[in-house]
Amino acid sequence: MSYHDLPDEALNLTGFMDAPTAIMVTSNRTILRVNTEIELLFGWNRVDLEGQTTRLLYPSSIDFEKIGSRWSRWLQNRPRYEDERFMQRKNGEIIWVRARARTLSPGDPFQLMVWTFEHLKDRVPSSSALTPKEREVARHIVNGHTSKEIGQAMGISPRTVEVHRASIMRKLGVHNAAELVTRMIIAS
Repeated sequence: MSYHDLPDEALNLTGFMDAPTAIMVTSNRTILRVNTEIELLFGWNRVDLEGQTTRLLYPSSIDFEKIGSRWSRWLQNRPRYEDERFMQRKNGEIIWVRARARTLSPGDPFQLMVWTFEHLKDRVPSSSALTPKEREVARHIVNGHTSKEIGQAMGISPRTVEVHRASIMRKLGVHNAAELVTRMIIAS
């Protein structure tokens, strides 16, 4: 059988499941369907995600509530929304992603939505004016790595990591690592 002979329904399913971008369908912030790229991006199996609340993919309840509120306001007047934010993988790693969504139910925006996610490996919140090296250090800090671990991963000394950390904290106006992590996650 040739792919040209597949019925439309099978082609639509193949297009969704095997699309080279992470796609999710939700209803009232509950995950209905995910494709293979979502599994790869977040590290969860399809059966573990489907039926769960999207809260599972956020670093904190505050993120989940804050972003939901922002999206709800926006979607009252427009069918599409896009932003960049931190999300969390199954293994606890926090990643920076671009989220795009379209509501299929404008009168009740969260009733039925289609989402795409793109992992932005080399970016952090656009509000910060961090150098590429500072961005890399910041990604490690958000994921709870020590200066020694960051230095080993980046091939630099722990002291150099501390210099970058101090610069990041100064630029973001925070006083300690906990404030830095909170600022980066909540500000997203």
